[in-house]
Formats: sequence, structure tokens, C-alpha cells
Amino acid sequence: MEPEGVFADVKPFAVHDGPGIRMTLFLKGCPLRCVWCHNPETIRREPELAFFASKCLSCGKCAGACSRHRFENRVHTVDRNGCTACGECVKRCPAGALRIYGERISVPEAFRLLTADRMFYETSGGGVTLSGGEPLLQPEFCEALLRQLRNDGIHTALDTCGDVPWRNFERLLPWTNLFLFDLKAVDPGVHRKCTGADNRTILENLRRLDACGIPFEIRMPLMPGWNDAEDDLRKAGELLSSLRSAPVPIRLLACHDFARSKYAAVGRPDTMPRPTAPELSAAAFLRRYPVRIVS
Repeated sequence: MEPEGVFADVKPFAVHDGPGIRMTLFLKGCPLRCVWCHNPETIRREPELAFFASKCLSCGKCAGACSRHRFENRVHTVDRNGCTACGECVKRCPAGALRIYGERISVPEAFRLLTADRMFYETSGGGVTLSGGEPLLQPEFCEALLRQLRNDGIHTALDTCGDVPWRNFERLLPWTNLFLFDLKAVDPGVHRKCTGADNRTILENLRRLDACGIPFEIRMPLMPGWNDAEDDLRKAGELLSSLRSAPVPIRLLACHDFARSKYAAVGRPDTMPRPTAPELSAAAFLRRYPVRIVS
């Protein structure tokens, strides 16, 4: 049976998810709980309803489709208990205030979707990127899709947090041109504070990927006061210096809170810190080590 994937969104004309102009598919499910997560709608594997209150007209049409939508004094609330994300309320909403994050998609369907703009890939040196969430939590689907893309001559990239069994990486190595490997923190305590999880598997997988000779780029999100202290940067520089691929390309990602509205939309507590000015230039500090800062 052909594997199916569960995706939250697709972004055409992406220019920050690998070389050239790309199409990025955001898959559902993630093992980490980063306090600054910019895609909270991808954390759960299951489809889920999102409600953007700022778009709501309080027309009440959604309540006609489902009793979990309630209005009191024209204030719209959603009772998420028992919601099956069937999407009937979404069909009734005239303002786009409701949407489902999480659709099942087959490999042929995903291939057609992701290759619709292939002429832009071919003229810009771009391709397709699988992101998330954590795409390696759906290894069967990713392997089948990446294989078809590579066999059709399309450049493939995969964005990963690395916190998955190595066997999930292994099955995708032949079909992935470039890995975008997130490095939140090297110190286990700092990593646990930022993501709620240990980083032993992540660092082991990074070293294994480095030993394979597959091209990869480190992506380091920096949240002032959380993971950008001098000690954090020093440990990152020392780790990257020890890799066989040094000088390793590293992309520093400035954290922002543009995604804050999505937390309320999917019914998640807002854990995103308020961005503040960094006390230290991470790029200047990391240039002491054999790394290649990319932008």
C-alpha cells in the first residue's frame, strides 16, 4: 500500500528553505516543544481546527454546522473537546476565520502539488523541501516522495530537528540532496529548557550525518536570553569545529513572534517569549571557529 502523509501547509516560492526558489511542504508531528515554535499548528500529528478570532464576523453560520461553536453577545468561542476536525464548519465560514491544519495526501498527489512550479526550480537552482513539524516522523511517506522527486531530477532538501531514530535518516539518505539540521542548543540543560527534551539523540545523529558525507546546513535559531549566551555559542562553535565537514555552513535564525496568533488559533498556550535585542553578536562570535555563516 502506498504510504500517505499528513501535512499542515504548503509554501510556494520559498527562498529560505534551501537553494533557489522552492516549494516547501510542512508535515505534521514534532517530538520537541520549543518555547519559540513558529509552527505550532504542526506539533500534533492529527488534523486540528484553527480559529482566527480577528477574522470572525460573528455571523453564526459555523454554529449551524457544529454545536461546538458558541456565540454569547456576539463573542465566538470554540469547544475543542470532541472536535473531529471534520471541516464542516470551515465550509460554512464566509470570512476564512476557520481552517483545518492537517490533510492526508498520497505520494502521487504530493508529487503533483510540489512540481506545479518546477520551471522556477529549474531556472533558479531550486527544488522541493520537506519541513514541519518533523518530517522524519513520517519516514515511509518521505522516502517514497523524495525518491520520486529525485528520480524526476528535482533537488530535494529536508529540514529536521534530528530527534528521531537514525534508521529514519538512513532510509532517506539516497534521496536527499541537502539536510537542513536545526541546532537549538548543545548544552543538555539549555536544550531541555528550550525544547522540553534531551539532545543526546540529536547530537549523535548530527555526527552520523556528518560521517556520511551528505551535504547539510546547520540552522541555529537564537532567542535572546534562552540560547544565545557566550557559553552557548562557544559550545556550538566547538561542536561544529569537531565535525569532518568543517567549515560547516551555519544559518543564524533571528527569532520573532510573528506566529503568536497561531497559538490561540489552535488552542495552545502561548509559550513564545517576547523578542529582545541580543547582548552578543552571534555571527561575530562564531566566526572565531571554522564555520561558514550563510544568509
